Order: sequence, then structure tokens, then C-alpha cells
Amino acid sequence: MTSITKRHMKEHDFNPESLMMTYGYKPELSEGAIKCPIFQTSTFVFKTAEEGKAFFELAYGLREKSPKEELGLIYSRINNPNLEILENRLCLWDKADDCAVFESGMSAISTVLLEFLKPGDLLVYSNPLYGGTDHFIHHFLDKIGVHTIGVMPDQRMDEVTQMIKDSGKADKLAMIFMETPANPTNDIVDIESFSQIAKQFSTDEKKVLVAVDNTYMGPLWQHPLQCGADLVMYSATKYIGGHSDLIAGAVLGNAELMIRVKTLRTFLGNMVSPHTAWLLLRSLETLKIRMDQQTQNAQVVANYLNNHSKVENVYYLGLLEEGTEAHIIYKKQCSAPGAMVSFDIVGGEKEAFAFLNNLKLMKLAVSLGGTESLAEHPKTMTHAGVDLGQMQQMNITDQLVRLSIGVENAKDLIWDLEQALSKIEIGATLELTEV
Repeated sequence: MTSITKRHMKEHDFNPESLMMTYGYKPELSEGAIKCPIFQTSTFVFKTAEEGKAFFELAYGLREKSPKEELGLIYSRINNPNLEILENRLCLWDKADDCAVFESGMSAISTVLLEFLKPGDLLVYSNPLYGGTDHFIHHFLDKIGVHTIGVMPDQRMDEVTQMIKDSGKADKLAMIFMETPANPTNDIVDIESFSQIAKQFSTDEKKVLVAVDNTYMGPLWQHPLQCGADLVMYSATKYIGGHSDLIAGAVLGNAELMIRVKTLRTFLGNMVSPHTAWLLLRSLETLKIRMDQQTQNAQVVANYLNNHSKVENVYYLGLLEEGTEAHIIYKKQCSAPGAMVSFDIVGGEKEAFAFLNNLKLMKLAVSLGGTESLAEHPKTMTHAGVDLGQMQQMNITDQLVRLSIGVENAKDLIWDLEQALSKIEIGATLELTEV
């Protein structure tokens, strides 16, 4: 029996979760193994010198592919069966033409920014961003002469447009970069509206690209390419990997853009290894089951925290007030509220640390999207490198705690939260403050 291919998909409209076990893999090419083996090899043998020549012509863009021609296996820095099958399966979730998998999420993001931005260009980006992305934009792109404008989630589109015009560099706008929902506050921005701004500043000679970091929602709960984005990026370490045992990243988009991404990846050499690709293939088989359970648990946790006396504010998409602009955007571009819950604890760093130090089931660690629930303090951990004034503007405070909700029993998670919160002595802190 052969693998399910695009031809079979035309005969029946399979859902992505039904294809994660078989799509793109042919058991007869691997001794009938039901699961794809790890192709732990650096290079591949050509049948003839002519075949090797043809493969390299395609790999280096020396000619166009002829109908039905595929790039053959050359060298694992360029392609590898585990890598190719993984990229084919990831495309199904976002309905993308092509995908490139990298050795980390930051590797994926930095490759995109390096490929599509040059000195003198203007980058518009949403706030807040993951700390690593924020650092790359402010400390590396600035160093090579890329101009940047940061916008806040509550800014109107006409304000953003005016900021671009007032910069004097509107003709140099090359990309709008968004992370939505944002890490760690769950602020949400309208992908479609930003894509309209990109069109407004595009010309026949130059298209302004829209790139979205979709890590917080994974490939299940939001599909930026269907909302007007040109590129979608992931830290595949998170929900895609899902077991906290690998580091990887991914970029997806149309064929024309992905050729450029993959070409730069070839020469930077930051592709994922065959073993990591194999682990990701394993993880994709349970992606929907895991993420369904995680968002169910997160909704229970968010509701519990929202009614707790030692919690001031809960930042979760499922708690957005109906009729607000944020809620309208959420309902338009998301299919679920996700599994990331942030909240302000009553008090400050001392109370936040006391809560974190007393957790029993949840683990005190950075990262997110794994099967286990994790908790961390963004201001002093994941976003420690962000400018203090900028952190304050983005509501990343001493009070803020971030939770990544896993697949445990929700009742056990609530027990853990309750006992950890009970250890915090709010009254004593308030009395000292009043004195």
C-alpha cells in the first residue's frame, strides 16, 4: 500500500490530522516499514552523473523544473527524506505551498528577516514580541542599517499608516512583522488589517510582505496565510514538537517566497537534523489531540484564576469581553482561545516568585506548548533583555506570571494553583505598603 498523496486527497477531502501518519511517505521504499526510518546520512548516491547534474541545476536555481520533475536527494544540508516528509505534512495545516524547517524558532525568524530586509529598508513590527525576536530587531537589524517602527496592539490602523508616512521612509517599507497573540500578554492584532496596510505601500516593483509568528496558536488554532499574511513562522519546539525534547523552527508560505527562504537556509546551513525531523514527524501524529486537550484545560484554568482574590487580571483570549475590538479580531481569525494564560498576581515580584516556588505539579521553566504545564516570570526570564521602559509600556510587570497549560487532568492543575496561591501572604505586604 502506498502513501496518501495529493491525488488521493482530491478523491476525498481528508482532514490534516488524518494524514499525519502517512502523507508523503512510501513504505515500499523503506523495506515496508510502517513508520518512516531516520535517514541518518550526510549524502546520497546518484544513479548517474547526468542525474547528479540535473539535481544540482534545480538546487542552485540554474533552470526551471520541468513538469512533474522533483528535486532529487543530494546532501542533507539541502534535503533529506525526513525533512521533506515533515515539510510536506506541515503544509497541510496552513494550506501552504511549501515549508522550510530550521534548527530553532529564532533560526527561522532570523533567516526570514535576513532574506527579505536589507540596509535602508523599513520594518514595522507589533509589540510585544518574544524576547529573542525583540533583541534581534533592536540589536542586530539596527546594526546593519534596517530602520524599524514598533506599534502597540491598541493603535488604530490609521495611526500606524500615519507613523509610516511620518517616518520619511514609507517608500522603503519592506515588511510588517507580527506576533499574534503576543508573548506574554496575549495581545491580539488584526492580520487582515495589517495586510491591507502592506498593500497600500506596495508597488509594482516591490511587494511589502506580511510575516506572522504564529507560535502561540500553533498550526491548529490560527492560520495567518488565510488572513492575508505572506509568511507564517513557528518555534516548532512548542506545540508542533510538543514534548519538550527538541529545538526546531518552521517557515511556510507561497512557492516563490519559499524558494528564497530555502536557498538562504542552504547556505546558512541552519536546517533541522534528520533525527529532529523524525521526532517532529512523531509529534505531528498527536498534534490535534494534544492541542485540543491543552485548550480545554486552559479555559478551566483561566476561569479559575479570573475568580481568585489573589489575582488582579487574567490575560486570555477566552476571557475577552464580547463586542470589544480585540474580541472581534479573535473571533475572526482564531478557532480557539489557545493554551497560554498570563495573569497579574496581587503584589509584585516577591508574590510572583512565592507562587512559582510553591508549585508542585506545574514546572518552573521557560518554553511552552509541551505536554506538561509550565510557569515562568516574563520580566526576569523570557523578556529580561527587553528595554525596561518598553516592558512597562507593554504591561510586562513584576506582577505578571505566564502559564503554558499541558495535558494533565484539569482538576489537578486547579489543585496546584490553589495550594501555590494559598502560600502568598498578601495582607502583610499591603500593610507594609500602607505604612
